[in-house]
Amino acid sequence: MGYCMKENAKIKTLIVDDEKISRGFFEYMIENSEDYELAGALESAADAQEFVSENEVDLVIMDIVMRDGSNGLDAAERIKKHVADPGHNGYKTPKVIIVTGTVDPKNMKIAREAGVDSFWYKELSEQPLLALMDRTMAGESIFPDKVPRITLGNAPSTEFTERELDVLRELTTGLSNKQIAAKLGVTDETIKSYIQQMLDKTGYANRTELAVNAVLYGLIAVKN
Repeated sequence: MGYCMKENAKIKTLIVDDEKISRGFFEYMIENSEDYELAGALESAADAQEFVSENEVDLVIMDIVMRDGSNGLDAAERIKKHVADPGHNGYKTPKVIIVTGTVDPKNMKIAREAGVDSFWYKELSEQPLLALMDRTMAGESIFPDKVPRITLGNAPSTEFTERELDVLRELTTGLSNKQIAAKLGVTDETIKSYIQQMLDKTGYANRTELAVNAVLYGLIAVKN
């Protein structure tokens, strides 16, 4: 049996995920658990803080990128900073587990800075989510030792440098080389060089194919 916060009380869990299949899986898992009960299920991270402010929630399981442009990492930070304020309807600050299918290494860094308690990769983590939930509720903070490896074209994701990923994140938003250069504080030629390096690694024919597949295979999450 998993961890239970107090005798005869189930852990009230909020799911925040815009993917119907993932959300349904989490709901099924919680509804069939002896120690957890569903507090609610949301399709937008923009609604998470308000829900937690107005309802008793012990644990939030939240994806990162939602179709409406809201971001689970931003929502987690708001929950941790503001719901903890004294007199907030008397509710305690819930634990937050970020779940994602995107392997961008920057996400874990942001999650730690936001005060997220644990981090779980959909379909890529070896530890079952329910076990991670139990450990998190018992006071542990569980983050993967390393980012899972995926393949983008001919290249494993571990071969991309941090700066290449910075360029790739901006490339997926549709910015021109000049716009990316201005945003990152480098020259147009430098951006062209980074893009060419990534094309050489992956074997893709052009920047559009590179950007589309980076999102399709979960290396980079789409910015809205």
